Amino acid sequence: MTATARDPYRDWLRARLSPEVGAAAAEQVIEGAAQRRGWPAQRALGPRDVVGVLQDIYAMLRTRVGDTAAEHWVETTTMDLATFAQSVPVPSQPVRGEIAPVPGAGPVRWGRRAHDLPLLLARSHAEIAGRSLEAIRANPDLSPLEDAAEWDMQATQAEVRRWETEEVLSSLRADHARMEVADQVAAAAAQAEVLHLTVWELERAEAQGQQVGPRLAHTRLMSQQTDAFLASFSPLIRLDDADTPVVVPQLDLSSVRYSLGVPLHPAVLRARSQLNYARWQAGDQADDAPAVQQARAALAQAEHEAQSQLNATLSAARGHQQALERLARQVTLLEKRIQSLRQSGGDQFGVARVVLDWRQTRSAARVQAHRLHEAASLLGALVSDSEPSRG
Repeated sequence: MTATARDPYRDWLRARLSPEVGAAAAEQVIEGAAQRRGWPAQRALGPRDVVGVLQDIYAMLRTRVGDTAAEHWVETTTMDLATFAQSVPVPSQPVRGEIAPVPGAGPVRWGRRAHDLPLLLARSHAEIAGRSLEAIRANPDLSPLEDAAEWDMQATQAEVRRWETEEVLSSLRADHARMEVADQVAAAAAQAEVLHLTVWELERAEAQGQQVGPRLAHTRLMSQQTDAFLASFSPLIRLDDADTPVVVPQLDLSSVRYSLGVPLHPAVLRARSQLNYARWQAGDQADDAPAVQQARAALAQAEHEAQSQLNATLSAARGHQQALERLARQVTLLEKRIQSLRQSGGDQFGVARVVLDWRQTRSAARVQAHRLHEAASLLGALVSDSEPSRG
């Protein structure tokens, strides 16, 4: 069978969906999902594409069999997909490009951002892998190497995706840092208001003969330092950024689709390619050859490390999610308290203290929201069928 006729993931998905809706309807659902995403008609699906199609299938099944049954079907299918992805490479169709920057464009500047050159290198490796795959497909004598070449192609594409995601995350982190600095400046402004009022109260107390000299001196010093900070940083930010509401991402971090993060990890795909290559070299002695055993051990180690990385990212994301939910509740309570104090004519000092608490709590909530957003972007890039998003 030719490479262009092979579409194992489409065939697998059709076989899984047909018992639920019928063969004709299954094909229509898959084609409809592909058209909505703008995929070429002849494009062979990969595991990330199937994850995207499963979202459409889930929406359809909910109306047919209900939420619980639809969720169970999608979860079971996704887990089976992760197993299938461990044994079947994507029959990629390489697109010819340049291996390196076009000559004459000038030397690469080594002072560029840290991820630029690795991304350039990853794209070069993907181009070389694609050309190798084309050459193997064109030579019948090398046909036993096609699986290894397809795994290698998939690994290089995953590495490109990894560095493209890092590029997006770099921009996202810069946007987040700008807003977090604005929050800090706004909190400092609220603190300055509290300190000014405190100095005013202590000066009145001192005038009445109270012994507040050391406390007054310390408060004045803090007020001067805060004013100096504001004088330096206020011109560098847009203060209205600090008034942007904190967005609480709605994420299901228990989703089974993240299990695909292990078989689709670049290191795992590369190790699987090396295992296939070692088997080809060993020939009839594939099971017993030392090189095959070493490659199998390397694959197991790569899977273990990928699972550890996935678990760490998910654990961090869950920690950010829990902290954000707690802080978001505090922000809501403080906003209601500020509104109540202002409506009841609360004293200026009391309102200023609550406003400072609100600014500091909302600043902490935004930090957690940003870290969660970044972790979600990283997790999504492992299994999503779409391009990395700047959100």
